[in-house]
Amino acid sequence: MKDKPYRAAVIGLGMIGGADQVSGDALGQRVENMDGTHTTAYQRHPRIQLVAGASRDSGRRQRFEARTGARTYPDWRDMIDAESIDIVSVATYAPTHAEITVACASRGIPVIYCEKPIATCLPDAERMLEACNQHKALLVINHQRRFNSNHRRLQRAIAEDELGEHLSANLQWPTGRLGNVGTHALDALLMLTQRRFQAVSATLDRSGKPDCRGSDFHDPGGWGTFRLERGLMATVHAPDYGRMPFQTDINGTGGRAIVKGPSVTIEYGDGRIDHWPAPTDGISGMDRAVTEIVAYLDQQTPFPYSAEEAVHTLEAIVGFHASHFRHAAWTDLPLSGNDRTIEVASG
Repeated sequence: MKDKPYRAAVIGLGMIGGADQVSGDALGQRVENMDGTHTTAYQRHPRIQLVAGASRDSGRRQRFEARTGARTYPDWRDMIDAESIDIVSVATYAPTHAEITVACASRGIPVIYCEKPIATCLPDAERMLEACNQHKALLVINHQRRFNSNHRRLQRAIAEDELGEHLSANLQWPTGRLGNVGTHALDALLMLTQRRFQAVSATLDRSGKPDCRGSDFHDPGGWGTFRLERGLMATVHAPDYGRMPFQTDINGTGGRAIVKGPSVTIEYGDGRIDHWPAPTDGISGMDRAVTEIVAYLDQQTPFPYSAEEAVHTLEAIVGFHASHFRHAAWTDLPLSGNDRTIEVASG
């Protein structure tokens, strides 16, 4: 039914989940500088009623209630039992994603919108995917670049061979944290090139930079090279204390694309330069994701992003660690044996 309202709830009422600036202050980030939050994306959509939120933190619950008027629960289990929910956001730390997602799918919630990375180990990620498939729930992972209009435009341009034959790609970011931050870069490369990772040779940065999410998390960056399908090679430069900007370059025989945040510049081999500035329409990546979730629920359109690709992105990150433990030896994907059980301690 096209005009049907949908009921949404958020589990994890921190910065990205609840648009909570107090939580953002603890991480040194401003909510308004983010590419949306779960709470604001739901509030901005005319067909969504934000009915509930869950957090163990009483302050976050109080601030969420004041911002939204929604009910809150100290325990997410009580919330999914008590509420009728069409869309639930899982905006907790990554180690809890699997338990919550499996429970929500089993509860019959039609859409689960989960933060990245999908999980901290491959068995958990695969368990999430299996549960959602079994219960016919849509699992959406919040890699926002999937929903950025310039990234989608570049994906089409690459598919139409505007850069010519792919030769290489270069990924860099300044914060280390391969699991929490690097997941965006690797997933975007998978999206843009439509080529899967086949092998990795890598070294982790062991400088011991403290994780901003606390001592329970240790998510180093590092340096490495990926081999993707059809011979595409991609380098990674992401030390823990780097000073370089967040940037992805994709190089081809006809030119190269330079991706900096939401903006894209294409330098063609004949000297032409085409610059696509950051969109100014005020629509965040999360706004667009929620709009497409509503269209999916309306059965108007299939959802454009399979969560299986987020599992593959996690496998590439786990492979980065596995290669490091072998002194940067080339490690094939898909992983096998004990490599599959490596846990990336990402928040």
